[in-house]
Amino acid sequence: MAGRLQDKVAVVTGGASGIGEGMVRRFCSEGASVLLADIDEPNGAMIAAECGAEFIMLDVSEPDSWQQLQGTISDKYGRLDTLVNNAGIVSSLDITAVTVEAWQRLMSINLMGVMLGCQMAIALMRENPGAVGGSIINTASSTSFLAIPDVAYTTSKAGVVGLTKSVAVFCANEGLNIRCNSIHPGATLTNILKTAIEQTPEVEEACNRMSPLNRMGTVEEVAAMAVFLASDEASFCTGGQYAVEGGTVSQHPKM
Repeated sequence: MAGRLQDKVAVVTGGASGIGEGMVRRFCSEGASVLLADIDEPNGAMIAAECGAEFIMLDVSEPDSWQQLQGTISDKYGRLDTLVNNAGIVSSLDITAVTVEAWQRLMSINLMGVMLGCQMAIALMRENPGAVGGSIINTASSTSFLAIPDVAYTTSKAGVVGLTKSVAVFCANEGLNIRCNSIHPGATLTNILKTAIEQTPEVEEACNRMSPLNRMGTVEEVAAMAVFLASDEASFCTGGQYAVEGGTVSQHPKM
């Protein structure tokens, strides 16, 4: 039986680990031709080989790297149906500690990288054979709504919301049928977090308490939202913020 993304061509940035890895695996299982784009070649190539994706080296902060990816997609696949702008980093620096260098590096990846990805996706999706159209999915965070002291990270993820909305309304006003939405994970049990919990077991309880559901999300739950937004089932969804955080941003702090 055909999958929900059968015959679609998709790019997932930051696909060599964590939520991005989960998206790559799920997209492949749904029938998409997936390009796993990352700077981590060893892990990225291994994951791509395991699930039938293609690994592509990509530094999201470098315009030339995006240009090379655009050429590869155009020459080899002839279309792009979905881009997931998932690559991102944290700084763990508050407003008193952040440096200009740390701020600029994080913004170049978390925000400018998303902007460059949107530009590439629109350029390719305009030329899709058959009909113009596609889906751009930007990974933001629950910190887009509720701040943490990491000032550059919080600011970048709030910026992803504005960028997503701007891209969505531009594409709609141009009649392009290119949708753009953001996903907002909360505490998610990635392999990195599993390692942290092994080293410091109390981290697990603290992360569980973040959600009214009293547990962390799974990589697979976030990937499921990405599949929906990439699929034709989400044809009337654009400019939206899709939270996958177990109600974290909905509940008032308890007394």
